[in-house]
Amino acid sequence: MTPETLFSIVNPLALAGWILLAVLPRQRWVADIACAWAIPGVLAATYVIVIATHILGSPGGFSSLPAVATLFANPWLLLAGWIHYLAFDLFVGSWEARDARQRGVPHLALVPCLALTFLFGPAGWLLYGAVRSRFNRS
Repeated sequence: MTPETLFSIVNPLALAGWILLAVLPRQRWVADIACAWAIPGVLAATYVIVIATHILGSPGGFSSLPAVATLFANPWLLLAGWIHYLAFDLFVGSWEARDARQRGVPHLALVPCLALTFLFGPAGWLLYGAVRSRFNRS
């Protein structure tokens, strides 16, 4: 399998989770199981396998930005970084959906937060923090 092939598998898997969160966020199986544990779990396991089989002997590291750039010049490790983002952002999105359900945040207020979390992780989380502060139900 090539990095490109694996990329073409993990992207639609993560996208399926985001679509489920956007369309069915109030369904407990979506936010509590599929998008909190099942899909991120598959992504995390894939990440571990890619890292375990490709990091040893790779040039670069995490000590400086140029070292990270050198590390990510390896397509497998670049893919691992991408899978890392896919898993964690979806996990955060599932938390947003669960928290919104508990607080009574309207679906239409949640969807932009999910979209921004999907596209720009931390920015979506910040937006959700601002939105959730408007609702006090717990």
